[in-house]
Amino acid sequence: MSKLNKVLIGVIIAISFTACVQDDDYAVPDTSIKEPNIPASNITTFKAIVERYEQAVSGGNATVLIRDEQDLYIEGYVISSDKGGNFFEELIIQNKMDDSNPDNDPRLGLKVEVNASSLYNTFEIGRKVYIKMNGLTIGLSNGVIAIGKGDSNNVKQIQASEYRDIIIRSTEVVTLTPKVANIQDLTGTDENTLIQLNNMQVNRFDLASTYAGEGIDEFDGFRILESCDLGVSILLQTSTFADFKSLPVPQGNGTVKGIFSRDFGDDFNVFIINSTSDINFDNTQRCDPLELNCGLAASYGTTNLFYEDFESQANNKLITGNGWTNYIEAGTEGWEGFSSTSSNASLGRSARVQSASSGDASNITWLITPAIDLTGKNGMTLRFKTSNSLADSSFLEVLYSLDWDGTEANIKSATWGVLSAAYVVKDTDSFVPWFNSGNVDLTCATGTIYIAFKYTGSGQDSFDGVYELDEVSVDYTP
Repeated sequence: MSKLNKVLIGVIIAISFTACVQDDDYAVPDTSIKEPNIPASNITTFKAIVERYEQAVSGGNATVLIRDEQDLYIEGYVISSDKGGNFFEELIIQNKMDDSNPDNDPRLGLKVEVNASSLYNTFEIGRKVYIKMNGLTIGLSNGVIAIGKGDSNNVKQIQASEYRDIIIRSTEVVTLTPKVANIQDLTGTDENTLIQLNNMQVNRFDLASTYAGEGIDEFDGFRILESCDLGVSILLQTSTFADFKSLPVPQGNGTVKGIFSRDFGDDFNVFIINSTSDINFDNTQRCDPLELNCGLAASYGTTNLFYEDFESQANNKLITGNGWTNYIEAGTEGWEGFSSTSSNASLGRSARVQSASSGDASNITWLITPAIDLTGKNGMTLRFKTSNSLADSSFLEVLYSLDWDGTEANIKSATWGVLSAAYVVKDTDSFVPWFNSGNVDLTCATGTIYIAFKYTGSGQDSFDGVYELDEVSVDYTP
């Protein structure tokens, strides 16, 4: 009797459960994709979208809202992935699968703000998508052009409940070909696009680091990627939420593929990878420069051998006198006198170099001290101060030579190394303060030394920063 009751109860429960559930709830979800039927007349270009934003900015607006009478779409290819955690609640799309770039349809990219995670499951790299633009806002988000919901001041996220009706998948998935470029040739039009940099390496001072797992890494880690061909550099940005944040950075050199962008505060250019597979640094032969590193001295000498505060220089005129060599290797800009009481104030009068608005494809300029005889001088030290104004990936180096003959004709053929103990203001440093170099010890060098402050930049807006120099002092103890 007990067994019969159990059987009857089981039958009743099964019948009741079946009656409450619809048959189609048990069906396998339809994961097939059908090609969307979007008329060609409703599709516009990335260029047209960017131009709408630029027109809004020229009219004094921060954003523009798309309100066309007919549905308006753009079509592009996904180049970002949140699978590794280095991108979050965003899609980066570009309008071309390769670097073909006719004048009427330039290669451009856009960021799409989406309040959803695990987007890679639906929008994998190479997936062609259509974005329904009506009702969306175009503006800047962390320094790059983005689309999403928003208002007159900000681009905001497309919400999880609606993004599938706005971002529409195509059946097409392609293999993307990155644009191969040099860092100094990248411009604002390359932002949000897939770029390949060749013959690159992580700067030697970052080799002991992880991608973004150090104590100083808050939100993002920044490691210097430098070109072995030209010496220029860009910051590799890695989120502290990336699943590879604690891996050591690669030690060799080679190629790296990623997305050219701006940092969160829109202060400098960055390079962002989707995963560590985007880096192929399998060449173990690095291109590190010659270094002179005697460390930092506890104090500077009691006798001054050379000093320059630039007070005798004229504003906006090339630095002259006091034994300086002001050599313009490329472009039209050299080191000039400068004074300002603005938020980025000079120290009285300072030396300044800038390439903004120069129109030059390349700006390389040197400011070199007179010859400094190290013979018989104890406790020789160097100190100076530097500052910048939106360095924009341009950079300043402090170099030395023990074999230059003092003539401009032989500057490039001389042997120049890096004074690696000296602190030079970085692209990531605040533009307000001045930074001390420290008391750079020169006692491990012999003979005659020249110290050079070498600036590398260009007239392009992504490489046109400003650097200032002051209070250069060489001292020793008799």
